[in-house]
Amino acid sequence: MLIARFNLPYSLAMRDIEHEFSLIRTDRRVVPSGRLWNPAADVYKSANGWIVKVDLAGVCSDELEIDLRESLLTIRGCRRDTHIHDGCVYQQMEITYSRFEKSIQFPAPIEGASIRRDYKDGFLIIDVRKQD
Repeated sequence: MLIARFNLPYSLAMRDIEHEFSLIRTDRRVVPSGRLWNPAADVYKSANGWIVKVDLAGVCSDELEIDLRESLLTIRGCRRDTHIHDGCVYQQMEITYSRFEKSIQFPAPIEGASIRRDYKDGFLIIDVRKQD
């Protein structure tokens, strides 16, 4: 394997780097993603019912809507980028900021279940308990 080394003077190397950085677009405005975000979820069967854990990093817990109808649990909300301000341009954006709707289908209707929720460390934990 042939490895080539280039010993450029420092000033020439810096000029090349400055040229490369000058090619980066700076007119990119921050705009919300058009795609619908689908957060990941884990579902556990427990002795008292079900536990649902949803990865919702960056979502305000006050804006979450949770609905249980028969055997379908639906979670709705929106992840917003609250750290940007006018005049920001992005270099790289990988996080999806958008509204979302996550549905969890249980194997059978859960009549009269109680729902408790907890939001900690970016995870929404929903405890769906059967009524005795």
